[in-house]
Amino acid sequence: MKKVLALLMFVVVLMGLTACSGQSAQVDVGIVLPTKDEPRWVQDETRFREALKDTEYSVEILFSQGSSAKEKENVDALIAKGIKTLIICPHDGGAAAAAVEAAKAEGINVISYDRLITDTEAVDYYVTFDSIAVGEAQAQYLVDNATGTGHPLYLYAGAASDNNAFLFFEGAWNVLQPKIADGTFVIKNSSEAIALQDKATLTRDEMGKIIGQITTNWDFNEAKNKAEAHLTSAADADKGDVFILAPNDGTARAIADAFASDAAVTSYLVTGQDAEIASVQYIIDGKQSMTVFKDVRTLVKDSIDMAVALLSGGTPDTTGSYNNGKIDVKAKQTEVIVVDKENVKAELVDSGYYKAEEFTGLE
Repeated sequence: MKKVLALLMFVVVLMGLTACSGQSAQVDVGIVLPTKDEPRWVQDETRFREALKDTEYSVEILFSQGSSAKEKENVDALIAKGIKTLIICPHDGGAAAAAVEAAKAEGINVISYDRLITDTEAVDYYVTFDSIAVGEAQAQYLVDNATGTGHPLYLYAGAASDNNAFLFFEGAWNVLQPKIADGTFVIKNSSEAIALQDKATLTRDEMGKIIGQITTNWDFNEAKNKAEAHLTSAADADKGDVFILAPNDGTARAIADAFASDAAVTSYLVTGQDAEIASVQYIIDGKQSMTVFKDVRTLVKDSIDMAVALLSGGTPDTTGSYNNGKIDVKAKQTEVIVVDKENVKAELVDSGYYKAEEFTGLE
């Protein structure tokens, strides 16, 4: 009997130890990114891991794969692991409110990363690039390369669910509208933009109407299909030497491929942002005109510095604030750099951001 009892005791202890070892270790910083299907976010994941590897804090990074429901599941999973700080780039700024409110209810600090989470008080800080400056830089590039009048202008935008898409477009409109009004550019693919072309400042609802017509939803295929549809419906006179506002690098490549395939398009200038490797190669090859370089190293460093300050009981540094529809969210902004064929090597290779061997034809 004693031997049986001893054996039972041993089994109970062993089961307890096994259960304990199976429990997830506590995570200090939880990071949720929107999708692995865009190179930009995979790049961010790498930068985050590099930035945290020399700290005492543990991290787990999850991807929401373009689903707000999955995003909420990710946040719930990180809450269960005892995170103290959540860094989240929302798939949909408004839909993410429920996820961060759940985190806030558990006393977790919330940092909105790159895209602002809207219509909730459960956001402590926002780390971002100057999104209006991004749109202004894209538009200024088109303006600087336009001489004369009557240039066909094709407008494209990001997803209406992303607050940044509005900020990018607002910045672009700030620069383009005077040049539309004076006849430098003629809008060819948005009746809503044409109807509003005499307004220097647009309301959010007015921008929403335009974006509703020209959205790419940050999707390569949607961007290509939309561009092809616009070219199919346009007369040859609406083509020729065209100017294209594309919101980011992925959509820029897709749109550029569509315009390059149209025999009536004699030349095109197309904007982008994020300095993705594929688009850097496109710039070197002359297939994309420019990109707005947002140094993710700086954005990630600002986020980690902010998280570490919060974890250690300090107050993060901020440079301004953004209203998210409920509150003014304290923010840290990072500057952006315009990159084209002339400075691509200096800004992206000589700076150590990329290695030269990742590209061909680099001079």
